[in-house]
Amino acid sequence: MRLIDQQFLSTPFHGSRRMTACLERSGETVNRKRVQRLMAKMGLEAIFPRPRTTTVATNGRVYPYLLRDRELTRVNEVWSSDITYVPMRHGFMYLTAVIDWYNMSDLGLCMY
Repeated sequence: MRLIDQQFLSTPFHGSRRMTACLERSGETVNRKRVQRLMAKMGLEAIFPRPRTTTVATNGRVYPYLLRDRELTRVNEVWSSDITYVPMRHGFMYLTAVIDWYNMSDLGLCMY
């Protein structure tokens, strides 16, 4: 644990894989799972830029949910669609669904 701590202080961006390689280069016989366990016990984790996939636009417009209190009373009143990519053995295809929400509310599948 002392060696891991010393290495981590000089290279805080190393995870368990690189930490294991550094310890092996210095002559220690270590297993990656052991290094992972000891780093977790010490509360150490690598410092690196994490993906920022859900950042909120500060100047973006917020659209209201228009169906919250609406009662669907007839067919062709509210529609939605979805598309997905399906890989196949020889190529791919796109699967598209168009949904009439009036029929979905009869089945109890309407999402709010």
